[in-house]
Amino acid sequence: MDPARLPLRDVHLPPSPSWWPPAPGWWWLTAALLLLVMVLGAWLAWRRWRRRRWLRGFDAGCGEGDRPQRLAAMSAWLRRAARRAQPGAEHLQGEAWLRFLDGRDGLDFSAGAGRLLLEGGFRPEVDARAFDAAHALARARFVQLMERRR
Repeated sequence: MDPARLPLRDVHLPPSPSWWPPAPGWWWLTAALLLLVMVLGAWLAWRRWRRRRWLRGFDAGCGEGDRPQRLAAMSAWLRRAARRAQPGAEHLQGEAWLRFLDGRDGLDFSAGAGRLLLEGGFRPEVDARAFDAAHALARARFVQLMERRR
């Protein structure tokens, strides 16, 4: 047989593998990532629901009566949250109580609008603007104290 006359063809490679369907490992990885995203989303939704529930309770508890009564109620709610965050903190009085409410963030309670919580419940009349500032401050601090872990 003459080698020049042999019917030889060039080497044919098989087609490259398709990207679809992916290998089983990619399915497992996708399922694990989806599960992780769902768990993270559920955890964030639970935290948001819990925060809203706390704020609804705070607003309902501090929403009745005149301004001095509402200030006294705010202080009571803050003491409940303080007891949860740091047992024994609800027994603090005066400046020590305001310093505890300040935390590490600043002087909003001891030198700012939150100072109204100390004596506002005993006043016959409270300025509306000062009350609104103290309410916003107390509301934010209430949530911070409730979110703190022991």
